[in-house]
Amino acid sequence: MKAVGVIEFGGPEALGVHHLPEPHPGTGQVRIRVRAIAVSPTDVDLRRGGYNTAGFEPPYIPGMDAAGVIDEVGASSTWKVGDEVMAIALPLSEHGGAYAEYLVAPDDSIARIPAGSTLEQASTVPMNGLTATQVLELAALQPGRVIAVTGAAGTLGNYLIQLAKVQGLTVIADAAPKDLAMVQSLGADHIVDRGDNLADRIRSVFPDGVDAVADTALLHEEIVPALSDGGVFISVRGWKGEPTRDMRFEAVSVSDEYHSQAKLDALRQAVEDGALSARVADVLPAEHADEAHRRVEAGGSRGRIVLTF
Repeated sequence: MKAVGVIEFGGPEALGVHHLPEPHPGTGQVRIRVRAIAVSPTDVDLRRGGYNTAGFEPPYIPGMDAAGVIDEVGASSTWKVGDEVMAIALPLSEHGGAYAEYLVAPDDSIARIPAGSTLEQASTVPMNGLTATQVLELAALQPGRVIAVTGAAGTLGNYLIQLAKVQGLTVIADAAPKDLAMVQSLGADHIVDRGDNLADRIRSVFPDGVDAVADTALLHEEIVPALSDGGVFISVRGWKGEPTRDMRFEAVSVSDEYHSQAKLDALRQAVEDGALSARVADVLPAEHADEAHRRVEAGGSRGRIVLTF
C-alpha cells in the first residue's frame, strides 16, 4: 500500500510516498480503506521530530484523523464491510498514522460518519472533536458558567465554542476582524479582539475573571490572568503553569481517547443535529502532503486541509 511519511525528520520536503505491506485486522478490529485524512498541527510536529519515536521504525506516518470504507473485518468485529466510518489514529502505535491507503483500527476507535456528510468532512471530526470533548470534561463547568476560548477561529476553537454552547456554557472568544463573522456564527456570546493583552480584554467583560480558559492558541502564561480565583486552565500541548492563586491547571491528551467510541459517536450525532460544523478548507491528493504541511505552518486556513487517497 501507499503511505506518506518521513524517513528523516525535517521540513515539508521530508514527506515522501512509501510502499508498505498491507495490514490486516485482528480480533475486534477492522481495516479501513482510507479515503480522506485531515491535516493538523500535530502532523507537522511529528514530521519535524517533535515526538519520542523510540521503539518505532521509519517511515513515520503522520495523521490522527481518517475517514473511509471498511473493506476487511476481523473476528468478533461488530462492523461490516462497506460501512463508512471515521477514525482516530495514533501515529506512534501498533497501527500507525492515517496517511496511508489502509488503516487497521480497533472497533471502539471508529464511528459511522455523520449522515449527510462527505468522507472529507467526516475526517475533520475525530481528533479535534475528541480533544474539545476532553477539554470540556476537564473544565467540568455547570451550565451558565463562563469559558474563554483562545484561537477561536481555528478548528479546535470552532469545535470548543459549539460544544460548549451545547452544554449551556457562556463563551467568550477572541477573533481577528476577518474572522469575526465566522466566530459569531459558531455561537460565541462575547467576542474580543485577538492579540496582545487578551486577558485584559476578557477582564473588561468579566471583571472577576472567567471560570475556565481553553488555550488553543498556546498563549500560556499570557492568558492566565483572565482566570477567576478557583478557575481552571486547560492547555492542549501539555503546558502547566505554577498556581499563584487558587486555580487548577490541566492538559489534554487526546491519545487517551483512542477507545472512546461513545464520545466519537456523540460527535457524529452533534454534526447530524447541526450543533457541530465540519469545515474543510481544501482537498489535496495525498501525494501533495508537503503542500498541505506548508499551508498549515503558514497559518490562516479556516477549517482543515484534507488529503485524499
